[in-house]
Amino acid sequence: MEFSAKQIATFIHGEIVGDENATVHTFAKIEEGIPGAISFLSNPKYTPYIYETKASIVLVNKDFVPEHEIKATLIKVDNAYDSLARLLTLYEQSKPRKTGIDPLAFIAPTAKVGKDVWIAPFAYVGENAVVGDRTVLHPHVTIGDGAQVGDDCTLYANATVYHDCRVGNRCTLHAGSVVGADGFGFAPTPQGYEKIPQIGIAILEDDVEIGANTCIDRATMGATIVHKGAKLDNLVQVAHNDEIGSHTVMAAQVGIAGSTKVGEWCMFGGQVGIAGHIHIGDRVVLGAQSGVPSSIKSDQRLIGAPPMEEKPFFKSHAIFRKLPDMYFELNALRKELTELKKQLNKE
Repeated sequence: MEFSAKQIATFIHGEIVGDENATVHTFAKIEEGIPGAISFLSNPKYTPYIYETKASIVLVNKDFVPEHEIKATLIKVDNAYDSLARLLTLYEQSKPRKTGIDPLAFIAPTAKVGKDVWIAPFAYVGENAVVGDRTVLHPHVTIGDGAQVGDDCTLYANATVYHDCRVGNRCTLHAGSVVGADGFGFAPTPQGYEKIPQIGIAILEDDVEIGANTCIDRATMGATIVHKGAKLDNLVQVAHNDEIGSHTVMAAQVGIAGSTKVGEWCMFGGQVGIAGHIHIGDRVVLGAQSGVPSSIKSDQRLIGAPPMEEKPFFKSHAIFRKLPDMYFELNALRKELTELKKQLNKE
């Protein structure tokens, strides 16, 4: 499909600078722009590319002022990145959708399947399971007995929703993700570790997205809950009885131990580790590889292990790198002080 600059500007409420009849049919990064592509500029580091890009249309922020001539047609918007996201969503929704149930899929007789679904070959829907309207199950997806998946969801290859667990509407589960595996519960005995049955469930509320090979464990009792709008990257581990607040985002390899509550609108960088049985407040930002052993109040930006505010952390890190030199200097000063004391004692 082809769209003109005028059509795009109308959709995203932008201001055109250049040819309103310029057309595009694909997307491209600004440094890889080609004729017929639309790109965007939001990070100032990429500004030099706008003067040489071959993209036909470029989205820019309203405060962008060019320093040289630009060949591309510009569409000025409040936030170029957000506008691009809206266009990509529109582009994705315009693609033709498959519907139906492939003969090689297995649907249990007692399962309930909604309208306009696409269930691919080798997908499995268990006894008394529910699959909502317009939901897509890719090959080898497993929906366990009694599990529920809402409307307009997409589950990619090998995603698994264990028995009795629940997935809300408009959720995306990427390849290999698992909702409802047993929590890591074992009781030490003289003979070894005895497994504690995990009889709870896991719940994803509406508009949740979890990345490839991310795991949301079921609760020992009750429910592990990921609240609406949360977005989890690849290889994230959410343990049993955790509760993740709405609109919280986590980068890859975040690990959260059991029975921890995370507030709303939090942002965790890659490889953040959080101890169990603690509470993280709302709007907490944790830098990559932060290690959190205890509870954190709301509205804090922290980094490190244990985490501290960003400025003290970076100042401390700068000093840490100088510690070997400071150690040798300290020893040298001690020797000088000892010699001075000896001389003063002689006098």
